[in-house]
Amino acid sequence: MTDGDLVRQAPDGRSAAYGELVRRWSAQVLAMCHARVGRHAIAEELAQETLLRGFRSLGSIEAPDRFGSWICGIAHRVCMDHRKAKQSSQVSFSAIDADQPAEQFVATTDSVIATAQRHEERAQLLQEIDRLPDELRETLILYYYDDVKYQELAEQLMVSPATINARLAKARALLRQRLLTSGDSDEL
Repeated sequence: MTDGDLVRQAPDGRSAAYGELVRRWSAQVLAMCHARVGRHAIAEELAQETLLRGFRSLGSIEAPDRFGSWICGIAHRVCMDHRKAKQSSQVSFSAIDADQPAEQFVATTDSVIATAQRHEERAQLLQEIDRLPDELRETLILYYYDDVKYQELAEQLMVSPATINARLAKARALLRQRLLTSGDSDEL
């Protein structure tokens, strides 16, 4: 059953139809929100808000077969509303793992050192990702977060697949250059 079929069924009181749409698109909506706000917990709240707004506005969708683009557009607006409300810029990506329990890092001395080194390298990589221009950072995170194909990502961001390819190549090159400069090129 296509997205369009499910959209047409949902307003008729078939909540299972919208549930299936949520199942299909929630990961991509979450990835988009995460890419825009940088914090997973906030992204989850914004994704839920997006899906709720989508449900409430389902009757207004003009092209049911383009549900994915429509719901991603709502996600974009929800994230923009959030950013305006907080009057803040992107949150640092280095805060992503701040809530992990400390006991997970405690083991033998060697593994603690290795884990600390990997954590430091990951923090440096995330810090460099945070410094990328918005369109490169968004494309990179969405591509790797949800394992989306170029064509799907192009539709979601309303650009061509060639643009997605160019953005990913440029983002990787910038990250590689920055990490080589700092002496840490093993991440890429």
